[in-house]
Amino acid sequence: MSFQTFLDVVEKGLPAPVHMFYASDLFLLREAMDEIKRLVPETERDFNFHTFDLTVQGEDSITLEQILNVANTVSFFSGRRFTVLSGNIQKLLKKDLERLQVYIVNPAEGSVFVILHSGLLSKDAREKFKALKPVSLDMRESEIPFWIKKRAQIKGMEISDNAIDFLIGLHGPDLGLLASEIEKISLLGKEKVHADDISEIVTGGRLYSIFDLTNALRERDPGRVFRIYKTLRETSDDYSLIGALNWQYGRHIHSGGNQAENEYLLRVFELLNSVDKDIKSSGRIFPMEYLLIKLLRLQEGRLPSS
Repeated sequence: MSFQTFLDVVEKGLPAPVHMFYASDLFLLREAMDEIKRLVPETERDFNFHTFDLTVQGEDSITLEQILNVANTVSFFSGRRFTVLSGNIQKLLKKDLERLQVYIVNPAEGSVFVILHSGLLSKDAREKFKALKPVSLDMRESEIPFWIKKRAQIKGMEISDNAIDFLIGLHGPDLGLLASEIEKISLLGKEKVHADDISEIVTGGRLYSIFDLTNALRERDPGRVFRIYKTLRETSDDYSLIGALNWQYGRHIHSGGNQAENEYLLRVFELLNSVDKDIKSSGRIFPMEYLLIKLLRLQEGRLPSS
């Protein structure tokens, strides 16, 4: 299951009275919300499209009973009423989960109730909601190029494979940043876009890219490595750079043969994974600098790059 599966269901108009989608990436949940909203004519949205966020607390919070009352209200005009509940469904009180399950068994006629769950579903939650056949929105990295192509098409342009590689090489699998770049590229007004067309607008005129950083690492040039990193961190956070490095090195994996190269890359990915954990836990001072030193030392043990 993936975001494409979700789009296929949306294309059919979300035919079932209750749907459940989940994702660990909040960007994908926002994208899903936008896609669902597009199913309701703009003139009807004030009456037939309602969203509720479980994370809202205090005076603005609303009970599940009130949310279900909205879902049970007869729709205006001739269209269906869409009610979207977002947030971590697993944090609902037991009594609210029971109410929700009662509604799922007997949903309102002419109504579409959509649950957008934030995070992974526990085994217990999967069992509770198995009748809904929950769909994961999370994408595998191999699906990202296709997603970029589709998003570019929505913006009225065709994007080449080398431009896609360029974007992912810069930002890794960060969908939010990639979507932002596609939005900027669409302002060029070109029907077909290549890497040469977008290098300036995407990098913001900066001198270096993630390509330059990986090349400097392979050339074992510490001065150039840290000079490039100093420039890149002015416009990208360390987490984005790790994702970009991970993607860039991943492009060099050989499906057959060249075992020595693959073993080297395996060690690279182990280092990238380690620094990713360090950044998330704040367990090491200067984690990126430490990573770059380790990558340089790892490269020193190899034969000169061809």
